[in-house]
Amino acid sequence: MIPFSDEELVPVVEKSLEKVAPMLALDGGGITLLKIKDGKVYVQLGGACVGCSASGQTLKYGIEKQLRVDIHPEIVVVNIAPGMEHILDTI
Repeated sequence: MIPFSDEELVPVVEKSLEKVAPMLALDGGGITLLKIKDGKVYVQLGGACVGCSASGQTLKYGIEKQLRVDIHPEIVVVNIAPGMEHILDTI
């Protein structure tokens, strides 16, 4: 169990995402933090990351790995595809 509230996670997650954003930008991609709920970080990959066959690996082995190193080893990152933001209302 992650020992932080969702509100406490927001600034540290944002700071950690700032570390991976330049890597994504090099390939024409981007990332936006959408929501944090129960230790799950919901993001939206953008730019060239949308539809890229490597985006799943980028999410798990790049972004999630960085957040786990910086914050907590149980953090999970979920990508919400463009146009699917409405599902966040049910989370």
